[in-house]
Amino acid sequence: MPEEKVFPSDSADEAYPEPSKKNLDPTCQELRNPDSIEQAKQSRKKALLQFRCRVEDAIISNYILEDTKGKITSNPKENLNPRDITLWGVPLQPSKGHEGTDIVLLKFLRSKDFKVSEAFNMLRRTLKWRKEFDVEGIADEKLDSGLENLSSVDGEDKLGRPVCYEQFGALKNREFYNKTFGTQKKHEEFVRWKIQSMEKGIQKLRFRPGGANSILQVTDLKNSPGPAMKELRSLNKKTLALFQEKYPDLIFRNIYINVPFWDFVSHSLQSQNSNSKFVFARPARVTQTLLKYIAPENIPVQYGGLKREIDDEFSPNDKVVSLSVRGGAEQIIRIPVAETGVTVVWDVAVVGYEVNYKEEFIPDDDCSYNVLLQVEKKMRESVRNSFYIYEPGKIVITIHNGTTKKKKIFFRHKTKPTLPLYILK
Repeated sequence: MPEEKVFPSDSADEAYPEPSKKNLDPTCQELRNPDSIEQAKQSRKKALLQFRCRVEDAIISNYILEDTKGKITSNPKENLNPRDITLWGVPLQPSKGHEGTDIVLLKFLRSKDFKVSEAFNMLRRTLKWRKEFDVEGIADEKLDSGLENLSSVDGEDKLGRPVCYEQFGALKNREFYNKTFGTQKKHEEFVRWKIQSMEKGIQKLRFRPGGANSILQVTDLKNSPGPAMKELRSLNKKTLALFQEKYPDLIFRNIYINVPFWDFVSHSLQSQNSNSKFVFARPARVTQTLLKYIAPENIPVQYGGLKREIDDEFSPNDKVVSLSVRGGAEQIIRIPVAETGVTVVWDVAVVGYEVNYKEEFIPDDDCSYNVLLQVEKKMRESVRNSFYIYEPGKIVITIHNGTTKKKKIFFRHKTKPTLPLYILK
């Protein structure tokens, strides 16, 4: 497959562009003067109306996929009825009245600073590229690349956006790396896999007012290949440029976590720009960074959250309590249980860890013995434990912060009826 159909540009500047005003979240571009804000709103409404008319005319006059009226740029056998053209599952013809049409059109307008002609040309290029690259249906396509386990759509952020994760640690294996990037054809397969991952995330979007209309992208660089393995770096830059051109305003943030030192230094100024679409986090700040966008119950345990891949105990709807413990102090969590014949299950996560942790069951009856559930140890990951209640009492969890920094704690628990083991036997 010709590379020019995949990538909009091979230039270094376009392959990894610096953040610009057109890439910023629109809320960050509003002017502060009330009169200017109102003028900007009216200008954008006018631009949207003009864009709607331009798209409607192009569809009705049958040149949305053509260079000029009556001049077809693609194979005539593959021509579609323009009135049936959709993008990301949304009909593009404004007169059809679909609630997502304006949302899709606005993404192209924002990307081009509300310049109608540029947005219209960008839309047409996107539609032609999707047809040439056979993107429709790619989400369900079986790719023989061995990369399918390196990406997933897992949970939502605080505003309901789907979170797409990519992990490149497996590519540190030289044999797997060479198999993945050994030929030009393999390069194209990698790009197709990236597009497939993007399309799977888009399937989770609602494209309706007040709904989730963009994606939060999290890329884990832990154990990823170093700078010497330049094929991965080059293709990632090119696909980033491709996404900015063909999927405008669909990625809310690109968050890179576990960033190696050499990458972090080169992007430190970019990550300090609060308006940037790109966020970079070193290993020690992974959890803190993700918590700005994702609730703890939706952050995977390997990143310091409470979400487990297969979880029969808790769901994202279960309440999570947020606590804190000062430096040099203790935080004691008590779970009183008056009912017997139940099992208590609990999750605890401490942001940044570096604390000591102990669990015990203390019966209400002073004549009964305390049960040590977890001897005090250094906490290095999110903790889940359970205990069968055979008499009234309380679970006591003690967290000692020996550092000088205040630590945030996330905690949840539930009880469930349980048959004693001797009955089950």
